[in-house]
Amino acid sequence: MFASVYNSLISRRNLITSSILGYGLSKSIPLKASEGTTDKPNNLDFSLPKDNLYAFGKLWGSYSDTPTFGGYQGVQFARIGTKRLLPLFGYVGFGNMQSRLNDDNSINIRGTEAGYFTDLKSGEIIDTWENPWTNETVDVFPFINKMMRGHLTESMPKFVMGNSLIDEPTLMNEADADLSNDTIPFILPWEKIGDQYLLTWEYSHEYTNPVTKEKWPKAHTSMIINPSEHFSFYTPVNAMNDRSIPSSPFHAGFMRTSPWWPWMKMGSNLPDGALFGRMHSYQITGTIDDIPRVVLDRIVKDHPDLLEKQSGWGQTNPKGTWEAYSEEVEPEIQ
Repeated sequence: MFASVYNSLISRRNLITSSILGYGLSKSIPLKASEGTTDKPNNLDFSLPKDNLYAFGKLWGSYSDTPTFGGYQGVQFARIGTKRLLPLFGYVGFGNMQSRLNDDNSINIRGTEAGYFTDLKSGEIIDTWENPWTNETVDVFPFINKMMRGHLTESMPKFVMGNSLIDEPTLMNEADADLSNDTIPFILPWEKIGDQYLLTWEYSHEYTNPVTKEKWPKAHTSMIINPSEHFSFYTPVNAMNDRSIPSSPFHAGFMRTSPWWPWMKMGSNLPDGALFGRMHSYQITGTIDDIPRVVLDRIVKDHPDLLEKQSGWGQTNPKGTWEAYSEEVEPEIQ
């Protein structure tokens, strides 16, 4: 998810722009400590980038000495022309995340993540899939990310995917970002409703497909790909404002759109369509109990190191499924 996060952040991570009913305002208004919060001196002021950074790190990860675990699950659909959406397979995964707050108010995030596909009826992870358009049995390619590292400052991040020489970087949360200056402050659209903070976080990529037609003609769909992920978080106000709590629990709506996955072997001459995902993500206990059972069983069996506390911080380039596929799957044409 975190490429979702972070793959987004990173994974990733889009939430609801607040509006004032009756006045027609559509942009979120940063919450200050006096707006809808108590008078405790540790309350967050969301008009300040440093408090947005602190809250973001506390939402995605944990400031404790051990990571926090979250999960996601849902269904991915085929969208072809004006036809109704066709459910294809389940999409489940987890993230192992830890955060660090630095003296300059920046934060570091590190962790691992994994995403798998499941049979709609049984809920079990699938290793092969019957493509209804090609009548071909294809090998499913799960997404395994063993190294997520991010460094976020008081400026909204931009991430370069694809070819850094020709592809434009992706601005996180573009819909809500303050674009009036060259430097975009790290201000997020927090909104308080009752005892919950609501937050939207998203990314919309557009970059050169690393799964090229010359090497993977069946896996290649188009020269340019445009995956995006959109989250709507809900987290308790008291937990987020209390700085003695290292991680804030959340549940979130999670939507994803993208071209066909390369492992589907849809090629460029098959139906012109795309994938739409309806999922939900969550970090309730922060323990491995939050990982979907089928995912935990597979991780323990195949990749137990993904559950370990990571070492080192730093910054790594975001990696998505297309990048991983091009690195790990042998070309169809040698």
